[in-house]
Amino acid sequence: GSHTQLEDTAPRIVEHPTDLLVSKGEPATLSCKAEGRPAPAVEWYKDGERVETDREDPRSHRTLLPGGSLFFLRILHGRRGKPDEGVYMCVARNYLGEATSRNASLEVAGE
Repeated sequence: GSHTQLEDTAPRIVEHPTDLLVSKGEPATLSCKAEGRPAPAVEWYKDGERVETDREDPRSHRTLLPGGSLFFLRILHGRRGKPDEGVYMCVARNYLGEATSRNASLEVAGE
């Protein structure tokens, strides 16, 4: 037959995050773009822990952009902690499977 039914495909990462060095209080974006059918859902992990974004917490300073990138309104960095510093990766999932990006480290520029 000549049917052009698009087949569902497992996710694949087409744009990976890269290491970032950011000044505290500055915005930052960790890139992630995934393809697949159906369009995969993207989640971010930092040091192995799932990153909460404004989808879970409306007050969060981290936003999951429509394409899958992770946007920081401003990099938080206090005397008591560096909540944004760490190693990030994005994971794209649909019912056919999941794809994991390369690791990218986010560092806050020195005090």
